[in-house]
Amino acid sequence: MSKILIIDDERIIRSTLREILEYEKYEISEAQDGEQGLKMMQEEDYDLVLCDIKMPKMDGIEVLEKAGELDKSPQFIMISAHGSIETAVEATKKGAFDFIPKPPDLNRLLLTVRNALDKKNLVSETKVLKKKLSQKLDMVGASQAIMHVKDTIEKVAPTDARVLITGPNGTGKELVAHWLHQKSNRSSAPFVAVNCAAIPSELIESELFGHEKGSFTSAVKQRIGKFEQADGGTLFLDEIGDMSLSAQSKVLRALQDHKITRVGGDKDIKVDVRVLAATNKDLKRAIEEGNFREDLYHRLSVILIQVPALKDRKEDIPLLVEKFLEDVAAEYGTAKKEISKEAISKLQEFPWTGNIRELRNVVERLIILGEKTISLNDIKKYADY
Repeated sequence: MSKILIIDDERIIRSTLREILEYEKYEISEAQDGEQGLKMMQEEDYDLVLCDIKMPKMDGIEVLEKAGELDKSPQFIMISAHGSIETAVEATKKGAFDFIPKPPDLNRLLLTVRNALDKKNLVSETKVLKKKLSQKLDMVGASQAIMHVKDTIEKVAPTDARVLITGPNGTGKELVAHWLHQKSNRSSAPFVAVNCAAIPSELIESELFGHEKGSFTSAVKQRIGKFEQADGGTLFLDEIGDMSLSAQSKVLRALQDHKITRVGGDKDIKVDVRVLAATNKDLKRAIEEGNFREDLYHRLSVILIQVPALKDRKEDIPLLVEKFLEDVAAEYGTAKKEISKEAISKLQEFPWTGNIRELRNVVERLIILGEKTISLNDIKKYADY
């Protein structure tokens, strides 16, 4: 049941609103002035506040401002008999969901209350999803190698510096890119990832920069490219070592001029994008072989982050296994399995050529096929080594 607080210095208004909203099955509390209402919000969580503007001691706008500083700020609907367009605009700018004049129209009041509560629920669900995503993208490990990566992320993320992330397949290069974005000033804007190796060379330019209708045979409508989609946020170019030289040239221009041109178009489009790139290839060798532009390499590698292979951070394997045991159990909706110390020790002996991705797959296999407590015998039977 949604909890609503009514703050108004007129008892008859409070009583009328309470009667209407309790009939709709809402849980109602009352405060006779702004100070009392703010104290009640500090002591208890409310989903929605209906707040008068003109009140003694503390007016509604001040209550709205101070409520915004609380850990769990409720949605606000401002009500007033002395309202004006300027007042309504001011209240909205300060975070109010809506402004309703007195006496309130019953249908509008109930609709506005429902919409405000829907928004409150959406905000709460978004926070929960972000928390789950943050846990899913957690960078697990306490080894010196991974701590160096974490320290670099903390220093670099708040800047707009371009970062080149290198390391073998399966080490978590995209995870590093996600953390750089999440800890940046662009975290509320889009994070757009492109796997350059998965897109045919003849389509990569359309994918990155978009195209105009009719620019080529299958271009039946205009397409917005990844650079435009990531405007204001972060564009992650994974496996950039596989990008064609033609596309490299256009990416270089976009980085230099902060502009792109759609395929088949002649109009420059400004973009504000932070570019992160990753590769498992030796780009310096690719430059020597004529497969990668040296000027693009220097544009992308303002900061270099080398993600270590799992064989170079084996002391992190127990922590990683524990996380995967929890993650897989949550995905399958089953109880988390335990693993013996002997089994962990055996896992630390393997070379892990597929790195963290391979370890995760092996843990999932052990959960499905192994005993309630995963044993050394399970490792010998179900691991590939």
